[in-house]
Amino acid sequence: MTDAHRPSSEHPDAALPPRARAVVAALRAAGAEGEVREFDESTHTAAQAAAALGCEVGAIASSLVFHTGGEALLVLTSGAHRVDTDLVASTLGRGPIMRANADQVKRATGQVIGGVAPVGHPSPVRTLVDTALETHDVLWASAGTANTVFATTFAELVRVTGGTPARVASDDL
Repeated sequence: MTDAHRPSSEHPDAALPPRARAVVAALRAAGAEGEVREFDESTHTAAQAAAALGCEVGAIASSLVFHTGGEALLVLTSGAHRVDTDLVASTLGRGPIMRANADQVKRATGQVIGGVAPVGHPSPVRTLVDTALETHDVLWASAGTANTVFATTFAELVRVTGGTPARVASDDL
């Protein structure tokens, strides 16, 4: 029986939380192949995700939501450093870049802080993808909950998000 004909209760993604299933659907619609992994422990922070996966913290693509000029901005950054909002504002030619609060994050992405995925949002969100992530062959990003992640590559992350590669931190990795 093919996956298309298998009852949903038998589908491997059926056991995932609803938000993670929505991310899987968005990934599949974009042609991404990475499987979602669910952990018993939290992968809320880049350090927790790296520890659970046994990878470098720099290979974690952290999804951070900011606000600028009244619109949301998603920055997918390496877990090894902090976003330099002045650098991002300069890159975008925009006024101040402010960290979004929990309500703004939920409205923009449909997801909660600590589980924001790069995809699966109610509507497109302007996205910057940290060029520091390009140094890793395999990247890990949140799959919509605080304990789900999926594997991807830099090129795939840029493609599935429609993101713009950009330097987002002033520290060199």
